Parts: sequence; structure tokens; C-alpha cells
Amino acid sequence: RSYSSPETEGQLLNSFVQYFGDSLGRKIKRMPLIEETVLPGDSLLTLPVVIIGNGPSGICLSYLLSGYRPYLSPEAIHPNPILHTKLEEARHLSIVDQDLEYLSEGLEGRSSNPVAVLFDTLLHPDADFGYDYPPVLHWKLEQHNYIPHIVLGKGPPGGAWHSMEGSMLTISFGDWMELPGLTFKEWAASKRRNIKSDRVMPEEIARYYKHYVKVMGLQKNFRDNVYITSVSRLYRGKDDEDRSQINENISTQHLEMEDGQKSLIKRNWEVRGYQRATDGSHVPFCLFAENVALATGTFDSPGRLQVEGEDFPFVLHSMSDFGAAISKGKLRGKADPVLIVGAGLTAADAVLCAYNNNIPVIHVFRRRVTDTSLIFKQLPKKLYPEYHKVYHMMCTQSHTVDSNLHSAYTSFPEHNVLSFKPEMKCVLQSASGLKKILKFSVALVLIGSHPNLFFLKDQGHSIGHHSNQPITCKGNPIEIDPYTYECTKEANLFALGPLVGDNFVRFLKGGALGIARCLAIRQKKKHELIESGDGGGDGVP
Repeated sequence: RSYSSPETEGQLLNSFVQYFGDSLGRKIKRMPLIEETVLPGDSLLTLPVVIIGNGPSGICLSYLLSGYRPYLSPEAIHPNPILHTKLEEARHLSIVDQDLEYLSEGLEGRSSNPVAVLFDTLLHPDADFGYDYPPVLHWKLEQHNYIPHIVLGKGPPGGAWHSMEGSMLTISFGDWMELPGLTFKEWAASKRRNIKSDRVMPEEIARYYKHYVKVMGLQKNFRDNVYITSVSRLYRGKDDEDRSQINENISTQHLEMEDGQKSLIKRNWEVRGYQRATDGSHVPFCLFAENVALATGTFDSPGRLQVEGEDFPFVLHSMSDFGAAISKGKLRGKADPVLIVGAGLTAADAVLCAYNNNIPVIHVFRRRVTDTSLIFKQLPKKLYPEYHKVYHMMCTQSHTVDSNLHSAYTSFPEHNVLSFKPEMKCVLQSASGLKKILKFSVALVLIGSHPNLFFLKDQGHSIGHHSNQPITCKGNPIEIDPYTYECTKEANLFALGPLVGDNFVRFLKGGALGIARCLAIRQKKKHELIESGDGGGDGVP
């Protein structure tokens, strides 16, 4: 990697402290931005919160940490009478300052996280029943509730929404994609954008998120083009006068020392990475944080079949690569069909994309077309006609209906891919064990994606519900406290959004609420300790 000059590094250092210097006072002498080979001392600043990921999860958390507080609107009546009675009991308090477990008790929704269901029903009451009730909340900016934080992302605010295929509509309604305090329709009207449908293009959502950060005054906390290389816990001796730090890669026995030796205690997080400069150089940095919030989403690593030949250049794993191949004319005039693997919405998008470009399709998936867990079974036909068109073809244009391939589309339900061959052939196997060899022009494997938590110890395998297994949104999300979103297996590490099973934007906002409440309580206790003369510590009050 190429590193910039010390002068460039200094410019990045100054950009980090430009805002925090005013907020955190005289303690800032130098921001902990250092060469990766240097292990800093304790004198450098420790931020209360570092948020990794600048998609809607990170944006919403920044909004709440910046001091925005939701209150029950004076005229609001929630359609759930039990919840409304609870809200009336503490109308004078913001939702952040109330007992979230008490408020969310008994609520049901399409998230397994109770605070996500609570916040969703406050922002979109009875949305799952088809109602379009307004939120029962109004927002106030309370500067004294600001908790210093920084949001680090690879691209502009909005995260993966900036790289999604622009020709497809979102699965959710536009107003379900919005963040607190600015409706999507208000933004669209201000930009004179003609939104013809309740569902909108991903590029519109990406622009909305980027604008949201600016109009809400959050941009001072955001840093773009930042790549994290390591997040590790630091340790120190309890009575270590020189307060030296030890990285978490020490073995466990060092923490359980014999009598007469110092024991080591966990302390703050060390976040290392680099920022890509405009000239392409990498500016390394190191930050220290009392708390780290993971908001990275799950679009980092496409799912793979793990079969022979999957690394051939004609086997693709993303819609963007497929779209690029079409736009460059690589598939124009090809006699052989495109092979699409997967039965989710992204695979359906690929089928529609090929179909609309007059490219024949072979569609391979493992499930039966009658499987009730197929996503198409959960989508109303009137709202999602294009996906039901794909599902109809999956059912009626199967190879079992006609032994010959259909001219435009042929489905192969209950089939697995065994291998890809260099002559652009694919070996399939049916549920009965029968093997088939099919010729194709390009293969597109769209079987989901997984988060890439390579920057954590053991790639984060130790913090999931199933230890020592990769983190996945559905099968093995990060295990959290349901009301604070703190990792149950690692204190002061938080996670929200798809990492904890909340794929939809309307539900990930609950994670921001839970984390904001937890940190606000801890900050208050810390202030009380400092004022009583018992506090101190390494972090910034």
C-alpha cells in the first residue's frame, strides 16, 4: 500500500479534530492518528463512540447521538390503546429516556428484536395492516444530549445504496426507507423529483440518505473513503503506573495470572485503518474508542456455491457485474442463455434484467416452487407485479413441464450446481440425483451476501449466536442484548441493522434507539461520578 507524506497525514488529523476540538475541550492535544507501526500511549484522545458503517444504520445512530430526541406528539393517539396508555404515562420524557422493555412488551411485528418493533410502530403505526398513519412522534434537538462520535464509511453517506443496481425498484415503500425527521416525500418535493410510485429506485434512496446527513447537520461526524483494517481490545495492568497498553491478541492465560503477578483488565478499543486520498494514496490512522458500534450491513461478501469452477471469469456474483456486461454489449448476439442461480429477490431482478434485454435465461434454484418460505409468497401481487411475473415463470416454464428449453426462460427447481466447466458448461443435479449438463454464455450466482468482519478478532466468529461460525444475517446474527444492542459476548461493542437480523430500514432504526439509550445512561452515570470526584478514566466525559 502507498502511504502519504507526514504533511498529508497531518491534514487528515486536523480534519478529525476540527469539530471535536471544540466539543471536547482542552484534553485534545493531538488526535490519535499515527503510523500503524507505532503503539501510542494513554495521553491520546479516546472518543466515546466510533461507528463503523455509514449506511442508514450508522446515519440513524449518529442522528440520535447528536442530541435529537423523540417525544410523543401532543395531538397523537396511537392505534394500540395499551401502548398509547404507556406513552401517556411519561409524555414529558423522550422515548430515549423511557423504559424500552416496558414499552415494547406485548408488541408483535416482522422483526425478532422488540425495540425494532416498538420504534417502527411509533414511526409507522399499523403499517403491516396497510394503514398509512402518521408518526406519533415529534423530534427536538437537545444539544446537551450530544455524545461525541465519528462515523466511518467506505463511500458517501448511504453505504451500499450507492452501489445497488439502479434500474430496479426497492422492495419497500419509499416512506419505509426514510429516516427520522425528514420524510422521503418532503425530500422528493424539495428536489422537484416526480415520484410516480410508492416504490422508488435505489439511486433515489441513496441521494436521500446523503442529503439527510447534510440537512440534519450530521456531516461534521462523518468521514468518507475510510477503510477499517483492525478493531481490537486493549488491555492494561491494574496497577500499571506507566499505563502501557497490550493488544488483545495475547493468549487467554495471560489474563488469569498466578498470585503475585499483575492481572490484566480490558480497556478501550483501538480502531486502525486508512483513508483513501484523492490521489489514491492511503493515509493511515488509529483511533481509540470507549465504545464501537458495528453498522456495516451485509453486502460486503457475496454468497458462494463453493463448487469447482466458480472462480472462472464468466461466473459472476453481483448484479452490478451483470449490468456492466450487458451495457458493454458482451451478451449481445449470444446464442447460449444466461445461467442464474438463486431464488431470492436479487436473482429475480437478474431474471427481469435479462428478460427485458431479450437474453434467454436458465434459472436454477434448490427449493420447490411451492415452498412457503420463498419470498414471493410474502409479497402482495398488486404491489409487486414484476416479482410475481418471475414467480409465475418459475412455476409454469419449468423444464419438467417441457423437456426442451423454452426460448426466453426455463426454470430448474430443486437443482444444485455441482460444477462449472471451462468450456462454459454447468453440471446440475436434481433432487432425485439425475445429472444434467447445460451450456451457457455467462453464469450469475446470487444466493445472498454476508458481512465481512475481517477487522475483528477471528473475523467476529465469537460474537454470533453460534460461536466459531461466520456471522450471517439469517442463520447466525450477532448475539445482542435485545434492549441495548450491546454484544452479549463483548462489552462496549454494539451492533445494529442486518448484522443483528434487521434487513429492512424500517426496523434497523430500533437498534439506533436502543444503543442511544444505553450510551446516554452510561454517560449520565459517568458525569455523576466525575462530579462526585470518584470518576476520571481514559475517556472523554
